[in-house]
Amino acid sequence: MVRLKPVTGENLDEVLALKVHENQAGFVSTTAESLAQAYVYPETAFPFAVYDGQTIVGFIMMGYYEAKQYYTLWKLLIDERYQHQGYGRQALEQGIEFLKEKFGVNKIYTGVIPENHVAKKLYHSVGFAETGLFENGMEELCLKC
Repeated sequence: MVRLKPVTGENLDEVLALKVHENQAGFVSTTAESLAQAYVYPETAFPFAVYDGQTIVGFIMMGYYEAKQYYTLWKLLIDERYQHQGYGRQALEQGIEFLKEKFGVNKIYTGVIPENHVAKKLYHSVGFAETGLFENGMEELCLKC
């Protein structure tokens, strides 16, 4: 069973060691970049390590985008060793539940590079749909909760 745990001093090195396949590097920020953003936006960024038992398998960061006044799936990364095992979907579902429970959201947005077909398929599988907006090289998707 996948669980989300806050990123702390105890698991920071494990989070920083997470990596995607080389061919995915252009699609997702590193965990170091993501944690730097979370540091700068501590009130609106919600980073979590993704665990299966005691093993860290990924990273997810939910957030609140103040400029557009909506909640987002900001980052999702499953380590290359643990991809294609259902962890991405489970982490995403738990991230969505976190936003629903903590903030009572009825919509969650995310952006995806149009060529990232694996991510788009995952997002569609949980109910995200295109909004028609393209911005900064990203296609916007929305989940109605």
